[in-house]
Amino acid sequence: MQLDRSVPFAPQVADDLRRRLDAGEWHSGDKFPGTVALSGEYDISQSTAVRAVAVLVSEGRLRKEIPRGFYVV
Repeated sequence: MQLDRSVPFAPQVADDLRRRLDAGEWHSGDKFPGTVALSGEYDISQSTAVRAVAVLVSEGRLRKEIPRGFYVV
């Protein structure tokens, strides 16, 4: 995915992750990639990856299990 450098990255990454979830890349109960992995994949800071994942958690698409990580709902 090519990020548009003129707008904030977190919403763009959240949109792409949402699209990938909808496409079935991950299924209910699957462990979701961590923010370190996502930051490397998208070439963004880890804090930006945290914000993108937080959007999906707030939408109810992911759940956070401390300290295990994120899982697809």
